[in-house]
Amino acid sequence: MEASRPLFPPLQEECCLMRHQAQLSTGVISVDIDQAMVPADEMFGFAERINPKRAFLFVSKVLGRHIPVAPEKMHQSFTMLAEQIDAELPGPVLFIGMAETAIGLGAGVHMEYSRQANRADAVFLCTTRHDLGSEKLCEFSEDHSHATQHLIHMPQDEKTREMLSRVRSLVLVDDEASTGNTFANLFAALPKEITGNVEKIKLVTLTDWSNGAAEQKLQGDVESISLIRGRYTWLRDEAVQFPSVPKAGATNTKPEFKPVSDLDWGRLGVIDHQNTLPLPDALDLKGHVLVLGTGEHVWQPYRLAFALEQAGHQVSYASITRSPISVGHVIGDKTSFSDNYGLGVANYCYNLDHKNYGTVILCVESPLSYVDPILYARLKSICRNVILISSVDGTAKLENNEEIAA
Repeated sequence: MEASRPLFPPLQEECCLMRHQAQLSTGVISVDIDQAMVPADEMFGFAERINPKRAFLFVSKVLGRHIPVAPEKMHQSFTMLAEQIDAELPGPVLFIGMAETAIGLGAGVHMEYSRQANRADAVFLCTTRHDLGSEKLCEFSEDHSHATQHLIHMPQDEKTREMLSRVRSLVLVDDEASTGNTFANLFAALPKEITGNVEKIKLVTLTDWSNGAAEQKLQGDVESISLIRGRYTWLRDEAVQFPSVPKAGATNTKPEFKPVSDLDWGRLGVIDHQNTLPLPDALDLKGHVLVLGTGEHVWQPYRLAFALEQAGHQVSYASITRSPISVGHVIGDKTSFSDNYGLGVANYCYNLDHKNYGTVILCVESPLSYVDPILYARLKSICRNVILISSVDGTAKLENNEEIAA
């Protein structure tokens, strides 16, 4: 593959001295940037979380979650982060990506690092909110999150398990760091059989606002790696009451669907990333294509989006999320509906009106019947050509809001 063309504008030195801030309904959030590899306006914006634990959100513009982004721009961020990780780390190396937001980021950095460093001893695992019913490596909490509990499953493949038992370097990946607590909670929960042998720890984020706190909360040889580093300040308006987290409507009454282990892309450990989406020989693509991942199922949909872009199509990538956010600032529009796992969890899709799309491809790892009709209707309202790809059902085309045609 040809080298990625530079997608970020040149970095101006004065941008590192600027303060960025936003007035939210519950207070003022601001950041001071100390170091930057990419202009701040290209990397993130602000939004307001509907969560009493933390009312502000740093919304990444390169993550492919809340804001549609060109897949190659995501790929460039993976590359820039991987280039900062020592190619000679003591091996084996364990990469862990945080659910749900940093699963694709973690997988992307892992794949780029393995390629750049020519390493065959790097394992990728991701945390998850889905209990697969198999042996767990550990559990821990993300205190400020809307969904606090994280699970990490033990790999089932013998080669991966054996490599995991000898890990000497850890690379922990999240989209951003603000206090370092999530990294610290994860490290503390990992078995001593792993952490006791670790010689090097890398904390990888797109934006690091922890002001060194993330490194200080872990013991050993720890280094933080990011594209932007600085400090944040949150001035809460004590006169304003925080909103409560919304609950999902009862539009989806299916029994719980557990992701299929045989189609795993990272919850059970990956050394070499394989394509697992059941794709037909050809997709009926028209105009600008939007590929949507769902929840934790984001890595394989991203790889489809990247492949379509490399083939010459104009493509944007975004993902459905559990995170409730208010419209405003970088959140232009919002659609809410029930999750596609039968859990009764509220899900959201943001900025669907961002651009005019000729094709929307929705990727799920559940049966298509688990997708909320509200989401189907919303996708049809922005685009007539909607393609559905289910890891278990295959590919279908949405002909109207009620019917799925194979």
